[in-house]
Amino acid sequence: MLAERDVLPLADDSFVVTVLRQATVYGFSYRMRFDLAINGMVLSLFKNGKLRIMRDGTQWRPFVHVKDTSRAFINVLEANKELVNGQIFNVGSNDQNFQIFDLAKLVAESCGLPFVYEWYGSPDKRSYRVSFDKIAKVLGFKPKFTPREGAREIFDALRDGRLSGDDLRTITVKWYKHLLEMQKFIRDVEIDGVLL
Repeated sequence: MLAERDVLPLADDSFVVTVLRQATVYGFSYRMRFDLAINGMVLSLFKNGKLRIMRDGTQWRPFVHVKDTSRAFINVLEANKELVNGQIFNVGSNDQNFQIFDLAKLVAESCGLPFVYEWYGSPDKRSYRVSFDKIAKVLGFKPKFTPREGAREIFDALRDGRLSGDDLRTITVKWYKHLLEMQKFIRDVEIDGVLL
């Protein structure tokens, strides 16, 4: 929000500024993120045969496939500047606003596995549905992929060995903590900038 506040006033005839607010991204990627809802549910189902659902499952979230959000960026880059300059667009679609418990059922069904789940964490009070009317109306943007397809592609990639669910880099906060720990470790073992 602070970045948006700083960059939007820079928009003028010679400098185009557009803000894209992505829904929660899902789908197969070579820089996989298993700390995002659909992706994490699929990994949990694949590894443990059950879905982990943050309590109480009634919270709403919007979703968008990684290929669709990439297309949205390209659409904005190729759009007439009068349509996008100084504008903010939510990237996704109204039909991909889901309650988490219902989404978990869809993920299990998409992967062809029984819906077995366990609760974790405290009830998540963050709940929001997002309107994607503006990007559809102004740019004609409509996602091509659904959570069902995204869950299946991730499950297949895990099953086929194209993805590993054991890579620390796929959980962003854990990965950043690891990098900070390694940075400290390197500082502790170097002398005058040289590793011992």
